[in-house]
Amino acid sequence: MSVYSMTGYANASAGEPSKGLSAGAVSVEMRSVNGRFLDLSLRLPDELRALEPALREMVGAQIKRGKVELRISLARDAETALPELATEPLRRLAELQRQVQAQLPQAASLTVHEALHWCRGSTSLPPQEGTVMQAARAAGAALREARAREGARLVAVLMERLAELRRLAANAAPLVPQVVQRQQQRFIERWQEALQSTGMAQSLPALTLQERALTEAASYAIRIDVAEELARLGAHLDEIERLLNAGGELGKRLDFLIQELQREANTLGSKSAVLELSALSVEMKVAIEQMREQVQNIE
Repeated sequence: MSVYSMTGYANASAGEPSKGLSAGAVSVEMRSVNGRFLDLSLRLPDELRALEPALREMVGAQIKRGKVELRISLARDAETALPELATEPLRRLAELQRQVQAQLPQAASLTVHEALHWCRGSTSLPPQEGTVMQAARAAGAALREARAREGARLVAVLMERLAELRRLAANAAPLVPQVVQRQQQRFIERWQEALQSTGMAQSLPALTLQERALTEAASYAIRIDVAEELARLGAHLDEIERLLNAGGELGKRLDFLIQELQREANTLGSKSAVLELSALSVEMKVAIEQMREQVQNIE
């Protein structure tokens, strides 16, 4: 199953222009950008407002997330490029205007545009419903294909970042036991220095001091050990790779896993007791942020 981006553009048309537009040509344009949910905006001619529910249902069946704009335009031939005016409605409109201005002398006269809007001839019929829906379905399918192509590119980028994070984690893993042992030894040395400077080394039994030092050193080693964080980070990377290979609607799940990756990288940085691990943590955060930016585009 494909991975879909929420960014895409497509257009399609159906029908042929003819007099009166009884079976006129229809052009449908669709574009989409990122969005937490499906946010559909329709730009329709007045003649096609009745099709809005069917168009919304059609788009909702094909697209689950993103801010989508669907725009429909009608093509008229040269002979019907200008509307035909019906004489009787125009006469009635003039009479109504005269009556209104008789009561309200300051009322403005109708403009040509307003007259055309109210008195357009009845011979200009909208295209057949089947023609409009045919063009809309074709545009929706093309948009989904465009989103799939963009999704494939996003997957390639994310796989590169996954490989980078695995490399950084592999570089960090061998450092963990060395860092723990080195910092533990340093802790014991400072512990003994503190005892000597305070004079407690002479007032307490040596065995008691040694046991207390080992207990504190072990506790300190646990606090700076990042092996658990690296293990969880590896598990999250495996799950992200599994989802990308499976495809489908996975944007929200990937977003959650990216947050977990950030949590592990932050913990790794806060527990790092040596410069090497701190540097690796910073590189991980950069790679994870790059992944987060790409995941925001996935449906």
